[in-house]
Amino acid sequence: MKWTESGEVIRFAWHVLDPERAKVLNDKKIEPSLIAPKAGVSLVVPQMEKIGQLRQSQMPEAGKSYWMAFSNQGRLVKRGDRVDVVIGPFRAENLVVD
Repeated sequence: MKWTESGEVIRFAWHVLDPERAKVLNDKKIEPSLIAPKAGVSLVVPQMEKIGQLRQSQMPEAGKSYWMAFSNQGRLVKRGDRVDVVIGPFRAENLVVD
């Protein structure tokens, strides 16, 4: 989890070891959310008019890294906060925003 310089975006990145298990992370049909209990918010991946969602959606390959960006408008989630990322059945808990 990376807090960008502006603080308006939080970037979630991962490295794929098992492409079959990682498919759910890149599935455009599943809406990801970043849950920040301390801030009391759930952030979403923004949809840009000409670009689409700020996430990668190609089939994952072993050894490659992927990312998605969550909108942090109002900078409610801060550096050092602990958050959960939920994408369908996938759940990564207690991640620290750096």
